[in-house]
Order: sequence, then C-alpha cells, then structure tokens
Amino acid sequence: MTTSGTTIGWIGTGIMGAPMCGHLLARGYHVRLHNRTLARAAPLLDRGAVWAVSPRQVVEQCDVVFTMVGFQQDVRQVYWGEAGLLAGLRPGVTLVDMTTSSPSLAQEIHAAARAKGAQALDAPVSGGDIGARNATLSIMVGGDKEALDRLTPLLEVMGKIIVHQGGPGAGQHAKLSNQVVVAGTMVGICEGLLYGYMAGLDLPMLLQSIAGGAAACRSLDVLAPRMLKRDFAPGFRVDHFVKDMGMVLDEAKRMGLALPGLALVHQLYLAVQAQGHGKQGTQALLLALEQLSNTQLAGPAVG
Repeated sequence: MTTSGTTIGWIGTGIMGAPMCGHLLARGYHVRLHNRTLARAAPLLDRGAVWAVSPRQVVEQCDVVFTMVGFQQDVRQVYWGEAGLLAGLRPGVTLVDMTTSSPSLAQEIHAAARAKGAQALDAPVSGGDIGARNATLSIMVGGDKEALDRLTPLLEVMGKIIVHQGGPGAGQHAKLSNQVVVAGTMVGICEGLLYGYMAGLDLPMLLQSIAGGAAACRSLDVLAPRMLKRDFAPGFRVDHFVKDMGMVLDEAKRMGLALPGLALVHQLYLAVQAQGHGKQGTQALLLALEQLSNTQLAGPAVG
C-alpha cells in the first residue's frame, strides 16, 4: 500500500495510539482523525492530520480505519454508536481494531463488517509505550489473511513483528495469552526487588547481574529501573491491565481452565487500584507488595 493519495482513518490518541498514528503521518499518509477529547489530538492535527467530528465521518472518507481506544465499552461505542463506524461503513472498507478486547467482541465486529461487504481485523499489540514510540510493536492479528496481506505495509510502519494468528478473535486470544505471561513476570520482578532490598543488596548491581541471566526479559529491562526511581508514570496503565486480566479469567472459565497464578496477580492489581493507583503504570504493582510487607524500596520519587 503506497502513500500516494492514501487516506487512513484513525480513532484513539492515547499513550499508544498517538505515537502509532504519528508514524503513519511521518511516512506521508493522509490521516483523518477522531478522538473523544479534541485537545489530546492536537499534536497530531498540528502535524497534518485532519479532524473528523465522529467515527462515522472518519469511515465515510477512508478505506482503512484503525481504532486504538481504552476499554470494551469504548470499542462498542466507536463501532455501534449512533455516529459510529458501522453506521457509515461502506463495502470494501477494512476496519482494524488494535485495542485489547475480548475475542467474542472481535468476532462480532468481523460479522457486522462482513454483513456490509467490508472486512475487519483484530490486531492488538504488545510492547508498551516504548514499542509504540519506536515502532517496534508486536502485532497479533486475527481475521482474513488476504486483508492482512493487503494491510501489512501499514502495520509495518508501527511494528516489527506481525503474525497472523488465525481467524476472527485469534489476535485477541494471542494478546490475552501475552498478558498472562506479563502478569506472572511482573509479580516476579517486584518480589525479586523486594527480596534483594531486604537482603541488603545494591539493587542497580542486582539488576545488572540478573538482566543477563535466566531472568532476562523486556519488563525487567524497562520497568525495574523505573521502580528503583519510584517512577510509576504509565507506559501501560493498571486500569487497562486489570481489564485484560479479567477478560483472560472470563475466557478461562468458559474453557474450564484453571489459572491460579493469574488469579492471584489479578487480586494484587485490584489492591493497586483500591489504593488509588489505577492510572499509573503496571510497575505500580510494587506499591501493593510494599504495603503487604510494610516496607519501601529506597529511592527518589519521580513525578
């Protein structure tokens, strides 16, 4: 898909959506943009994106529309609202929802698009704010392979790893599996740091040692240093992670699958929310675990 004369629709300019949309602008694509809050879209509008007053107005003027919003209810409003995407959907248009939501919702979107002669992909991402800014996201795609092949050049502007997981909803299943792994990793990092601290270790030196061994992972590289600085600004918000874990547990119940580790981490993150840290990054799990042991890692507060 070339840049010449191509107008892309984009809905959602949050922590992830704004830089992802920005990469398309930087490549020369024309972007018609909508966001719930106009002010948050201003930097992209300053770079040449054109404002649309509703999702419907976006899709009426674009052949490809990406959505990257927060919660399932936001996805439903964007797609099924009175001025939503489905109200203005034309045959031949492709909708790509990059929000992490339930596989069943992705299947509903696919069916609704197909009924109008259009196509839909579910394409959630992993990589956090850094991956979004650096265009190094992993993109997990569900839906028709032909539609993915056609849109791959656009996805390659935003990500490094693009994998077709299967039919409608498969991308969301893959992302939820990703979140199970991340959840277990996060509690391990926090508890490892707390143990090292209580043992009297130099925590930066500890990280230097374990980051090159079997504990090595992206979350350790990116989030553990933020914890030591007491920097809990969101790369991915606690509220969104709690939502994702809840969807996994719902799917697991339907499958008859026990996930006791995830259930425990979900409860710990509910405690983080209850302590008022839902808008902070997932590394704020450390705060709940500190409170359980009545301790706190030494370090300067950030923000």
